[in-house]
Amino acid sequence: MPDHDTTLTLAHSPDSDDLVMWWPLCGMTDEAGKPIPGELGEPAIDTGGLAFTPIAEDVEKLNRRAHETGDLDITAISAHTYPHVKDTYRITACGGSFGEGYGPKVVCRSDDPRFADGEASLARLLEIGHSIAVPGRMTTAFLTLSILLREIDAEKKMTPVPMLFSEIIGAVQREEVACGLLIHEAQLTFEDEGLKKLVDLGEWWGRERGGPLPLGLNVIRRDLDDRVEGGCERVSKLLSASVEHAVTHIDKSKQFLRMRGGDRPEWSDDALVEKYLSMYVSGLTRDMGDAGREALGKLLAEGTEAGLCPEPGEIDVV
Repeated sequence: MPDHDTTLTLAHSPDSDDLVMWWPLCGMTDEAGKPIPGELGEPAIDTGGLAFTPIAEDVEKLNRRAHETGDLDITAISAHTYPHVKDTYRITACGGSFGEGYGPKVVCRSDDPRFADGEASLARLLEIGHSIAVPGRMTTAFLTLSILLREIDAEKKMTPVPMLFSEIIGAVQREEVACGLLIHEAQLTFEDEGLKKLVDLGEWWGRERGGPLPLGLNVIRRDLDDRVEGGCERVSKLLSASVEHAVTHIDKSKQFLRMRGGDRPEWSDDALVEKYLSMYVSGLTRDMGDAGREALGKLLAEGTEAGLCPEPGEIDVV
């Protein structure tokens, strides 16, 4: 079968783990997605005649785009979103993120006396109806927090305030919301911003449910089998090769992050970058395997039972 479309869109969130996974496949690009001049702008691996156009976008926007239009060939989504898009997309074995004893965090101001008891203070979110900034209702962070709060009191509801993940720390600092639900690198830097942790959702999930908490997935359109020779399996293998190259050439990956740092000074901190990448570009990222499939099935089954997401059906991984 000939390739009808040799250029595929590859969308990812703008955090460091998603960025480094795909530069070997796309070449290093600037903020606008344009290749950097010279050798660094070329793919570092053999793409077999396919070209990939990277698109960096907020994960909640990618969730909604996958759900509403499904036009991206390859895209990152939250695990929570998969049941909504399963008829259009398949999950790739590589590129997912899993919290293995750590994950999104609920934080408040360090000087806020209402939440002096840490995790036990979460009941106050429900008692008084305090607002909490969240990075989107289709994120896995929001699903997991909803499961936790239902366990505390199934009759009462939290008051979520959706906003960009990058705006949450500022909203908590300015007391526009009582608490914030943090994803991406903010999970490591919040204490420097005068905030304190109430609960780590990955830690809670591991303690109460066991196993890793699936957070993000990488998915590809099912119709690639009709448009590209070798289809989904061929593209999935290329994605895996890109992740492997990024992991085994970590100095190049960090160089790319420094080039794309912009208003992200934490990407110039090698120790911080290495810590974050070691958390979210793990063995399960390279290949989720049976453990990743089982973890995803467990999370979505509980979400379905609680009425928080549709039935996911088969966890279809290529």
